[in-house]
Amino acid sequence: MDLSFINLPFLIDTFFVALSGVPITLFVTAVSLLIALPLGFILALSRIYEVPVINRLAKIYVSFVRGTPIIIQIFVLYSSIPLILTGIFETYNINYSVYDIHPLWYGFIIFSFNTAAILIEVFRSALGAVDKGQLEAAQSVGLTNAQAYRRIVIPQALVVAVPNLCTATVNLIKATSLGYAISLHEITLKAKVAANVGYNYVEAYIDIFLVYLILCLTVECLFKVYERRLKRFRYVGA
Repeated sequence: MDLSFINLPFLIDTFFVALSGVPITLFVTAVSLLIALPLGFILALSRIYEVPVINRLAKIYVSFVRGTPIIIQIFVLYSSIPLILTGIFETYNINYSVYDIHPLWYGFIIFSFNTAAILIEVFRSALGAVDKGQLEAAQSVGLTNAQAYRRIVIPQALVVAVPNLCTATVNLIKATSLGYAISLHEITLKAKVAANVGYNYVEAYIDIFLVYLILCLTVECLFKVYERRLKRFRYVGA
């Protein structure tokens, strides 16, 4: 097989260029998850207990995210957030240009917005898989709802949720590859900028592929280790 069209030195050099974007990718992923996890859990509870208004809004929110490509969500939010902020800044006489806001902040908002909607359904299905008798038994011995959830329900729900949490995290990592659309200096943008000089896009895309593959496989392995540790919380019914 003739691979003479591939610039091997460039391929090797750009792999490390792409690798240098990993910290930003992981930073955006971690912060987005920190925002999305509690938001997704609270909204999942609102759906389980059918809280008026919030339950309905959560359904619309999930449907919107499920029914639209993430690249469209990025463009819509990236275009609308500056307009909203401009209105707020003008109303409260805040002397700050929205164009000076670092793309990282937009990345946090956009990716947590997308991930939270996914986690709503992950948590809703996981909490629904826990026997209701567990909560009732906890309440019967004097535990509050918060204590029952923290000590009994959530550990068991996590056993069910971890595989889907792994999938959501891996999808989030891959979704950050679209951060180039908002000038986020992550893996994809760094490799593409390097490729612009000599139009070595094939090599750049191979490097992007390899970096994301290594990153996602590492995350999957970490989740598998965590899942094995959580198995002690698995409830076996009579």
